Amino acid sequence: MIVDASSGWIEGVRRMPSPNFDPRPTGIEADLIVIHGISLPPGVFGQGWIDRFFCNELPLAADPYFSTIADLRVSAHVLVDREGTATQYVSFNDRAWHAGESSHCGREACNDFSIGIELEGADDVPYAAEQYAALGRVILALRRAYPALGRADIVGHSDIAPRRKTDPGPCFDWARLHRILASGTS
Repeated sequence: MIVDASSGWIEGVRRMPSPNFDPRPTGIEADLIVIHGISLPPGVFGQGWIDRFFCNELPLAADPYFSTIADLRVSAHVLVDREGTATQYVSFNDRAWHAGESSHCGREACNDFSIGIELEGADDVPYAAEQYAALGRVILALRRAYPALGRADIVGHSDIAPRRKTDPGPCFDWARLHRILASGTS
């Protein structure tokens, strides 16, 4: 997997550009990676609703839950689905709207300086082996393309917004991810 640092896009992965992004503040580069978990509706996988949510095209009549999130304008840089397929929504050079009100090590507004990676999942459902492998490939490619990410903290959404968020949840195996990254292969 290769990230083109000039464009901020991963070569050869599915792209679904989201309108929910803006430029990073001048002089700010990403130096934090935030792992999220998402399913739409909650606990349902593989229906394509996440793509539509990140592109502001969620059909409200399709599920009662959708009306509760209809006004949200959110995105992530990348989603890794249950089969390990990566989809990119926002260039890594831009600010995706994934973290919301957040802080890390005393710095507020984590969207300004982070990469947001969503995993299709739920707090109480183990993530798939294919997802860990793909997540490892994405992070290793990011580290090769952006030197500041070589030393970046990798945290969960729950770490930067603990009163609001619980994802990626207790079923996320942090030790497994760190083993993959330490090996340099996934």
